Amino acid sequence: MNIERFRELCLSKPGVTEETPFGPDTLVFKVMGKVFALAGMEEFSSVNLKCDPERAVELREEHEGITPGYHMNKKHWNTVATDGRIKDALVRELLDHSYGLVVASLPKKVQGRLVDGVGDAGSWA
Repeated sequence: MNIERFRELCLSKPGVTEETPFGPDTLVFKVMGKVFALAGMEEFSSVNLKCDPERAVELREEHEGITPGYHMNKKHWNTVATDGRIKDALVRELLDHSYGLVVASLPKKVQGRLVDGVGDAGSWA
């Protein structure tokens, strides 16, 4: 997977915005203002994705290319290799899982707006 495809997948989800709050080299993807994915732009060798804590441990045990989240809460975040060690299908699945976890943490009213596609990300906050 490359950064362009990863970015496209993130931005195709309802309510998603991208920012560079940590400088020009790190893309941060948010749904309704809450982070669900981070990726380096210059060196796209991995991404950070939120993960259910139990599943996070299982994934780390099963896959050499999945490690505790770099510069993140190790319980809730994984760093997932994008250098070919982890299949693109699994990266996409984990991206969807991360997005879903964050959406599930949003107020029900906001979740409903995401599902219905009402307005744009800026008007849902």
